[in-house]
Amino acid sequence: MRKIIKITALVCIAVMVFAVFTGCSSKKEKVVIWTSGEDYRNEYYLSECKKKFPQYEIVLEYNKTSVIAAKVIEEKDKCSADILVSEEYQYLEKCSEYLAELTDFDYSEFMPEIVPESHKYTPECRNGGCVIVNTKVLAEKGLAEPQSYADLLKPEYKGLVSMPSPKTSSTGYMFLRQLVNEWGEDEAFAYFDKLSENILQYTSSGSGPVTALIAREVAVGLGMTAQAAVKINGGNNELKILFFEEGSPYSLLGNAVLKKSSGRTAVMEVFNYLATTLCKGDHEQFLPEQIYKDYLPKMANFPENIKYGNMSDDTLAEKERLLAKWDH
Repeated sequence: MRKIIKITALVCIAVMVFAVFTGCSSKKEKVVIWTSGEDYRNEYYLSECKKKFPQYEIVLEYNKTSVIAAKVIEEKDKCSADILVSEEYQYLEKCSEYLAELTDFDYSEFMPEIVPESHKYTPECRNGGCVIVNTKVLAEKGLAEPQSYADLLKPEYKGLVSMPSPKTSSTGYMFLRQLVNEWGEDEAFAYFDKLSENILQYTSSGSGPVTALIAREVAVGLGMTAQAAVKINGGNNELKILFFEEGSPYSLLGNAVLKKSSGRTAVMEVFNYLATTLCKGDHEQFLPEQIYKDYLPKMANFPENIKYGNMSDDTLAEKERLLAKWDH
């Protein structure tokens, strides 16, 4: 009887040891993605990556573009992220020391002017800006649609304009950068000094103005063209997209792999799928602004033949210099 008990005990121990080792071996490898993209785009990227790679634990974390770059630089090789998505070109350059050179990636299908010389990141999107109005709020206030930036300075727009802060949002900064290029630095800063009197609030993120427009808190927002179109397609038919004479400002965003993670097969598989297949899917559904040579999808309520504004000298050094002057 004792012999049977001993054998049974040994079998139980063996089963437990096997279970422990099996559990350890079946633990999924984690791939961490940091992004500054909108919620609906993040959901698309994450859900598709999980479907494609069920063998990996894929985690997607949101933060602002400036914060992502700062954390990469601060944490260096101990950074928890493996992949960066929807990060502004200037900030990718700022942390490029910690990014892998993507020597095997095919850049040939992208417009050559947006391909980085360093090949340390891939084009993801052109984030174009526009003036968005809530037609119902305009009607209730007895206001005509604005036809120019100068119109937004009229006293009847007081408290009815929303704009992202250039200090915290790449969307906000691109409006500042464009008007500095179009009008000159002094005139552009003088304009924003006056516009601030009509601003309900400078939002911390680029999506803030559209959120305020949908809530009918403001009548006019300086925001993202693609986001406005997505919201209109989702049933927010009070919104309307406008462009003034200066055209659409824009910023370029890209994807990158952290150098310390580039030797991992899981990371590179996820990155290559995201930067090619999912990037095109993202354009088809949410961001039909041109970054490819021969591919430009169409989306309902997204403007065609957009005139893009003057975004020259859009460097990190210039951005930091102008933001040091921004005091709103």
